[in-house]
Amino acid sequence: MSEFQEKSPVLTREQLTADVVRLTLHCPRIAAAAKPGQFVMVRAGETLDPLLRRPFSIHKVTAEGGLAVLFKVIGKGTRLLATAAPGSSLDVIGPLGRGFYPDKTGPHCLIGGGMGIAPLYFLAHQLLAAGSSHANPPVLLGAQTQAELMLLAQEFTELGYPVLTATDDGSLGHQGFVTDLLDALLTEVRQVYVCGPLPMMRTVAAKCRGAGVACQVSLETHMACGLGACLGCTFPASSGGYRHVCKDGPVFSAEEVAWSR
Repeated sequence: MSEFQEKSPVLTREQLTADVVRLTLHCPRIAAAAKPGQFVMVRAGETLDPLLRRPFSIHKVTAEGGLAVLFKVIGKGTRLLATAAPGSSLDVIGPLGRGFYPDKTGPHCLIGGGMGIAPLYFLAHQLLAAGSSHANPPVLLGAQTQAELMLLAQEFTELGYPVLTATDDGSLGHQGFVTDLLDALLTEVRQVYVCGPLPMMRTVAAKCRGAGVACQVSLETHMACGLGACLGCTFPASSGGYRHVCKDGPVFSAEEVAWSR
């Protein structure tokens, strides 16, 4: 697996909401090697404060070497990155981790919650490019408000996917959990791909297990290095012991995760 470190110019900066930002960087080597579900580690500034890089799922790649990351501003590192202007450069390492392993036989369903939507766009695009016989599965997207979903839902629609949405406040689509939308689809799908908050993925995994549907989860956790050296991003495995999100994942079969621990 090839990993690269690139000084990457910022191509575009998009303010999707008051605290959600999308940066597109020029990372030709990383973009060329990237697979859906992998991630990058980005240095937030030129100084040692903050010391650690920030991990981001690879949201989009382009044939011209562009790579997009989507994130919510929640701390000093993301606040700094949110101010990155086109023409400035960021230090990026990637692609890292093991991504999704697409089942091209379909039909399949993609489920994203909050910033967990980010890696699913790359996966959706690749599934179409692979010529799956079931190229237009339902995509289920959930967030707190309409503002967080409008543009992202539109982009999935433009790819040719039907989209169902859920918001906490009912401002777009179903009011409630995005997992509520899955029940009606489980008899139609063969494979589910999900990324989002842990409770959401736990619920999806349980629903899929009950219906006998395969499920892949992209786990989100705090990472210090992203390379497997610090051993900080562990989670309990169903087979016993622990696995590391950065090296063994971040994508796993839902059956590999000890959800009750």
